[in-house]
Amino acid sequence: MKYYIIAGEASGDLHGSNLLQALKSKDSLAEFRFWGGDRMQEIAGKPVKHIRDLAFMGFVEVVANLRTILNNISFCKNDILSYQPDAIILVDYPGFNLRIAEFAKKHGIRVHYYVSPQIWAWKQNRIHKIKRVVDHMYCILPFEKAFYQRFDMEVHYVGHPLVDAIQKFKATAISEAAFRENFHLSNRPILALLPGSRLQEIKAKLPIMLTASQAFKDMEILIAGAPNIPEKLYLDLANGLPIKVIPNRTYDLLNHAHLGMVTSGTATLETALFKVPQVVCYKGNPISIAIARRLIKVKYISLVNLIMDKEIVKELIQGDLTPAKINAELLPLHDSTNPKRIEMLHAYDQLEQMLGDGKASDEIASLIIKNQKG
Repeated sequence: MKYYIIAGEASGDLHGSNLLQALKSKDSLAEFRFWGGDRMQEIAGKPVKHIRDLAFMGFVEVVANLRTILNNISFCKNDILSYQPDAIILVDYPGFNLRIAEFAKKHGIRVHYYVSPQIWAWKQNRIHKIKRVVDHMYCILPFEKAFYQRFDMEVHYVGHPLVDAIQKFKATAISEAAFRENFHLSNRPILALLPGSRLQEIKAKLPIMLTASQAFKDMEILIAGAPNIPEKLYLDLANGLPIKVIPNRTYDLLNHAHLGMVTSGTATLETALFKVPQVVCYKGNPISIAIARRLIKVKYISLVNLIMDKEIVKELIQGDLTPAKINAELLPLHDSTNPKRIEMLHAYDQLEQMLGDGKASDEIASLIIKNQKG
């Protein structure tokens, strides 16, 4: 079967790579053409477009890059017609992918959507378009199935693919001793700073994280370097502070971290599944944030709190993201005997149980193949 897969962000690249692997194992005749990143490239060769050229964040940023986005959509449509796939698999990235879904539907190509757009948070009217242009929706959050049922749409809940990814990683992960030796680290406990993968968010948040980190003199301060960001940028922002950058090894870093300052998004859930107490940090374009606050209908921005439907990890957003407030939340979590840390780790265990058995990628691959035949 010929599959055309579109992932437009780092998290989609991760989920897309695991799905590619599962499809290859279940369909010996599988052929792929895809948009994605380095992880997908390792499995299926060079992407049509790399995620580094696709990820635009926030209302203002999307408007500023609108011509590029529209050109990408036009190119994608022509590329699909040229490739003539049996199935299109869209991974999250709704602003782009829903347009492609509509185009594919008009041309009689079956559309599989993996990782539901967060329409339960905002733009709930998108449900009508989704019902019209998506043949099969595969959801990864436990509350999404009930949400879609409210609109008379049946979807598949497959569990969260991060559970798969992290289980697979831990099975072959290097030891803490080897990790420390590889990066010439001391034996001090590790404070992980995860400022995101986009240049604009790194510049907005990392200086604040770095200032806050200086309260943790007894810890090794490590920055999770994104694969598309040069190490020099992080070092320039650090401006001589005693930190190190761990490039493109975020899971190794989280696997051995004691605490984390984490940008909102998928990284908050990854940090929780690695059982690292954290503070969630978010700071963006003020106009984009003002618009979002008027539109978004959920109480939380982190996946951890959204899934658990209560505040498990503290979210510091915009003006609340200050070094003093970060430290007020994070310093108590440094103490392994502190009830706040113990309670957070217990909640992480409950969260993991809610997210499935670690077989989401195999489940969705089987469903896609079955639904294509049905």
